This record gives sequence, structure tokens and C-alpha cells, in this order.
Amino acid sequence: MGPAVRFSGITRRFPGVVALHDVSFDVEAGTCHAVCGENGAGKSTLGRVLAGIDRPDEGTITVDGQRARFANPSEALAAGVAMVHQELAFCENLSVAENLCLGNLPSTAVFVSRGAMRDRAREMLEAFGSGIDVTRPMSSLSVAEQQLVQVSVAVGSGARILVFDEPTSSLSENEARRLHVLTRVLTARGKTVLYVSHRMHEIFALTSSVTVLRDGRHVATGPTAALDEPALVRLMIGRDVATRPAATVAPTNPAELLRVDRLTAPGHFRQVSFTLHAGEVLGVAGLVGAGRSELARAIFGLESGVSGTVSVGGRAVDMRSPRDAIALGLGLVPEDRKHQGLVLSLLARENISLPFLTRFSRRGIVRRIAERRVVHEYSDSLRLSRAKLEVEARQLSGGNQQKLMFARWLAAGSRVLLLDEPTRGVDVAAKAELHDWIRRLAAEGHGVLLISSELPELLALSSRVLVLRSGRLVGEVDAASTTQGELLRLMAGLEAVLSEA
Repeated sequence: MGPAVRFSGITRRFPGVVALHDVSFDVEAGTCHAVCGENGAGKSTLGRVLAGIDRPDEGTITVDGQRARFANPSEALAAGVAMVHQELAFCENLSVAENLCLGNLPSTAVFVSRGAMRDRAREMLEAFGSGIDVTRPMSSLSVAEQQLVQVSVAVGSGARILVFDEPTSSLSENEARRLHVLTRVLTARGKTVLYVSHRMHEIFALTSSVTVLRDGRHVATGPTAALDEPALVRLMIGRDVATRPAATVAPTNPAELLRVDRLTAPGHFRQVSFTLHAGEVLGVAGLVGAGRSELARAIFGLESGVSGTVSVGGRAVDMRSPRDAIALGLGLVPEDRKHQGLVLSLLARENISLPFLTRFSRRGIVRRIAERRVVHEYSDSLRLSRAKLEVEARQLSGGNQQKLMFARWLAAGSRVLLLDEPTRGVDVAAKAELHDWIRRLAAEGHGVLLISSELPELLALSSRVLVLRSGRLVGEVDAASTTQGELLRLMAGLEAVLSEA
């Protein structure tokens, strides 16, 4: 087969930065082709150029042997190209069905056929065995459910060429496996997949070829089978890096930092109880919809109608808002940093100091010198360059945006960190740095509640792992003596199998 896509000398500039410089390589038809690199390497920009979202300043793209220059995503889709974005974009006030069919609403005369629309939406979701109610508003879905909907939109469009940009970053192991199966089915049917991912096991399991970008430049293209993980990482970042985090040691004689007793958030989880100690990383595992993110939000004062008791430092507290949580030394790194954690239009520096800005204010005027002194202390330790602190948060890579969230709560003096998918969508080098910081926080006496869909991450960083299923706490395991398979079976409700293993 000839190339389905040929990139020739693609250059894309943004104000103050060259995102892509003279990038050239081929993507063979009917294959899954990986695009790898650190955050900011240009991977997503390349996908956006192919999908008609961004236009190249220089160079050409050839699709199925024909030169293509798409002015917008509609033109790209008409030529058979669709994209699944890492950052989700929906009309949140519309239903799932309306979002799924928005580009091609079934109609009779001038009226939308809502029954046909709902039927088509259900068919599009069936590829994942998803039970999402298509009449629900998008705003009511979790990030993982929204990502499943976005994949369904692209696959259901009938496109011949699909760009998957971190498609499993918010999915549980079970949903990710379904997407892997679907990807293999698509390529077996002659579809071409350009697959952007930081997850090494996905790259080696799914792709036949891999292209590496670094600082917007093409580094290498070749068969995936010719590489191993260390060699691929060296190509991506130009040096060796530890890709597997060392185990976190459980604390001895620790002080109690956080206690949750019979905590209940109607519709999300019920009767959850646990204790988090100083110097401990306590993992939380569960499938999508188990109530993991809602548990962190409830502890941080973001969920309404919560009952039960939250105690901080041995004292029961009334956590009515995030303001209360912050005052008590809690910090939350949410699952969706762009919508729930950062103010993208503010400078990176301002995002760090936002929760404790009054510390530097007199009569409504911020003392910027004092603010910068504190911000620089923690951003330097996280290897965030001071130049990056003076740009809008939206301009930073995913890894640097996540570092902003960490720096925020370290600077605020938080003793308890609630981390919800803290390495979602970050590259291998940034992930290693964040893993090191989580271990360092525990070593310094902080308490960390770690929610993650990546089971290797949970088992490597946690001393204990709590397992939620359908809103209930169904087990607690010792991370050092539990395998991924055992944990997954407990998450899925197969305890009998677990006991036989």
C-alpha cells in the first residue's frame, strides 16, 4: 500500500514559538502509526494541521495521493479525515445524542428527527459497549464518558483517516482495552490511524510504525518493532530517564491527617470511610463511574448534599466550600485541569498564587515582588522556567500546566494533596518528575490521596489502595503484594476470582 498521508516540510508558527519546523514523513494506509514526543514537541499541532483546525505556514499534505489544504475541519472530514482531541470540546448544554449527530442531524423536511438522532447516537456508542444515556446533557458526563463520546463521533463519521490524540488519557483500563480492540478492527478494515500517546504500552501494542518529534522537529520514523521502551524514550527527550517509579514506603507511626467517616454524596458514592496518614500515598482505584473523582470533590467541599464526617488533624470539620478546605491545608489537583483547575487567561504565575493571593495584598493591591518570591521558590523546584511563569497558562504544555497545579498547593502550604489523575496527558519525562514529587511529598510528611486509572502508577506509588465500585468502598489492598490483574478483578466485582488467584 502507498501512503495514506504524506507530510512534506510542514512548518507551523504561533506568536513567539515555532510549533513545527520542516516536518516530513509518510503514514502507510491501513496502519496504526504512533506520533511520540514530549509535551510541546508538536504532536497535537501536527494532528490539528491534518484535521484542518490549523493551517500550515509552509509545506504540503498529501491525502491518498492528492494534495490537500483544508480550510476547516468540515473540509477535512469531507476528505475522510477526523480527529479525536486530547482536550474535550462539546456543546455542554446539548444532549449526548445532539453532540454525536451535530454535524449531520437526521431530519424530515425542515424538522430534526429526534428518534432517528437518538437511534444513530446509540449505534455510535455500541462500539464501546457503552451504556451512556444519549438523552443526558453533556455537562452531566464525567471526563471519561465525554472522551468515549468524542471517540464515537470520530469513528461514526465514516472517516478513512483518524487522528487519535491521547484517546485513553481519561479512560479506565477496561474502556482503554475496548478502544484498543476497536483500533485494531479499524486498521483491519483499511482505516488509517495516527495515534498520539504518552503511554508506552499502547504504542508497542497497537502501532506498526512510530514517528518521534522533538521541539517541533522530526527526529525519526521507523518500525515500532525495531525499538524498545528505553530507546524510544531516548529519541523523545534526548537522554535516559527512569520510566518506572520506585515503590513508596509506608510510614511508621504516622500522624492522622485526614479521616473520612461514612461519607455519602447522593448519586455518586455511599458510606465511604478511610484514614490518610502523614507520609502516606493512599491510592484510589475504580472503573469509570465508581465515584473516585466525586469523592475527592466532596472532601474538598465541591459536592452538594454530602453527609458523613470529614476530620482534619483529628478534628471534625464542616467542609462547606473549597475556601474551607484550603484554610484547613487541603489542595486539589482535579482530573480536568483546563476546566476545573486553571484560569487559562491568567498568567502562569497568577494561577499559582490565586488561592492565597490575600497573603500578598494590602488594601486590594497585590505586592508583586513578594508574590514572585514565593512563586519562584516552588516553580524552581518543579523545574518550571521563570520565563514560562509570565505567559498565559493556556500557552503551556500539559506537563507544565500540571506542574502549575502542584506548585500552587505547595506554595499554599497544603498538608493534604488530593490528586485526581495527576499525570493525565503528560509526557514520559514530566510523568517521571511528578512521580518523584509525589514520593518527595510523602517523605516530607504530606498526605497524598492518589486517584489514577493507570494501575502500574497506583501500585508503584501507593502503600495502600482503596477500591471503589458502583459508589461503594469494596476493598483495601496492600500495594506491594497486589498485582494489576488482582486489582482489576476487584474493581470489576470478581472477588471470587481474586481469592482463587
